[in-house]
Amino acid sequence: MTSVTAAPGTRRPTAPSPGGNALAGTRTLIRFALRRDRVRLPVWVLALTLATLMTADSLGTLYSDPEDRANAVASVDSPAGLAMSGPRHYLVDDGLGSILAHQMLGFTAVLVGLMSVLIVTRHTRAEEETGRAELVRSAVVGRHAHLAAALSVAALANLVLALLLAVGLTGLGLEGVDAGGSLVYGVAHAGAGLVFAGVAAVTVQVTAHTRGASGFALAAIGVAYVLRAAGDSGDGDVLSWLSPVGWAQRSYPYVDDRWWPPALCLVCAAACAAAGFALSTRRDVGAGLRAEKLGRPRATAALTTPVGLALRLHRGMLAGFGAGLFLMGAMYGAILGDAEDMLAGVDEIEEALDRIGGADVVESFASMVMIVLAVVASVYVVLAALRPRSEETAGRAEPLLATGLSRTRWAGGHLAVALGGGTAVLALAGLGFGLAGAASTGDIGLLPELLGAALVYAPALWVTAGVAAVLLGWFPRAVRAAWIVPVFAFVVGYLGQILRFPAWTEDLSPFGHVPRLPADDLAPTPLLLLTCVAAGLVWLGLAGFRRRDLDMK
Repeated sequence: MTSVTAAPGTRRPTAPSPGGNALAGTRTLIRFALRRDRVRLPVWVLALTLATLMTADSLGTLYSDPEDRANAVASVDSPAGLAMSGPRHYLVDDGLGSILAHQMLGFTAVLVGLMSVLIVTRHTRAEEETGRAELVRSAVVGRHAHLAAALSVAALANLVLALLLAVGLTGLGLEGVDAGGSLVYGVAHAGAGLVFAGVAAVTVQVTAHTRGASGFALAAIGVAYVLRAAGDSGDGDVLSWLSPVGWAQRSYPYVDDRWWPPALCLVCAAACAAAGFALSTRRDVGAGLRAEKLGRPRATAALTTPVGLALRLHRGMLAGFGAGLFLMGAMYGAILGDAEDMLAGVDEIEEALDRIGGADVVESFASMVMIVLAVVASVYVVLAALRPRSEETAGRAEPLLATGLSRTRWAGGHLAVALGGGTAVLALAGLGFGLAGAASTGDIGLLPELLGAALVYAPALWVTAGVAAVLLGWFPRAVRAAWIVPVFAFVVGYLGQILRFPAWTEDLSPFGHVPRLPADDLAPTPLLLLTCVAAGLVWLGLAGFRRRDLDMK
């Protein structure tokens, strides 16, 4: 390397000015990002909006009279109930708006944060990891243009979501849901989303890999939710004030209509974004602030196998889903002992539990919760089963397949981890549900019962992985269609019981053929058939993958 010394009397080159050249090309990159996400962003925004509107409408049906609403408010006035929903201050009002904000705002804010994180990492770190950012920067593009464009797109998505929520909720005309509260409700979501977009702006500077940046940001969302739950369930709410989710909930839409907590979110988001811009000047393009660890000179014997390599690549996501589902199961288990009191007097839910069956409300409620845990586990299965496609399009599959490794063994390793990992996270969900459920009811026999009830959903997860394998092998450009399986399973299996969908719709989902333990008896025949179907789908997918052309870089 040759060093150059400036001649006496000459000026050193200066860095691009912050407001000028450093942002050159930002508008073009924004248009490019919107063009690339022309399907993804509308799906995210509309799904969040429709889910909220459907929930609000169903609340109007479930709690149609004041007595039902009073029961609903009283049922969550316990530490476990407040940890699941939100701060106690919402309980001063029993209007439908207050109930909606109390029960939904925290959950939806987490999903909005997830959307924002994925937008920022996709248009910054992923662009650098694939080399496209370097190609774009060969044109007239400023140093901060990529990050500014990604944050702008995230802000636009959150703004549109806020407006749709405000207009949609106002248009429902529900009692206690007014225009002012709906606007605060929408803005609170946008504020939380912008904070996590800012957090992602920082994490993409830390690591050189997209999954690492997303993992750090998603961990921040998880910590924020846990702090919120811990603060709301205790006597003081200090911990909740450390969480952006807690700030959003403390806007108290339909109760106090506070504007300053969303403003606090905007200040925090701006500070995080500024930190992201500042940190980006301290690293090279394609590199992260955290130095990558040098690996061992020689790989271990396990790492030289397709399954061992796949497990190494999946371990972070597997650990995250395992811990998350264990905690989610434990949270549901903590309220299992109060289920009968919580649901008493809510006619529609009582009817739905009657249709599920079971000797008592605890068994019926546990069966209903189990479908939620299984669907969340299927999200991991889809992500893991589609990992070979992302490895292929990123160009990392090519050097591996150039060796003696066959396509079938390479893709089979990833699918094996998806099948085994899905079963493992399902078991952890059942373990958390069983441990907390046994503690809340005082019945230790629930532990093995709920663990078994979770594991019977494993064949349905394997079918989900099989569908993803078929798409990977025969229709690689349509692999995202695999998400239809978990979404349909949740809508039909969980909401269908409350909204009274026709019974045949449940038969279209693999999860609809699983016996609903502990309310139902164990029936091995459908489980064996699902296992055979899953094996056939995986075989078919690998056969297609062996024959088709690969996308090579």
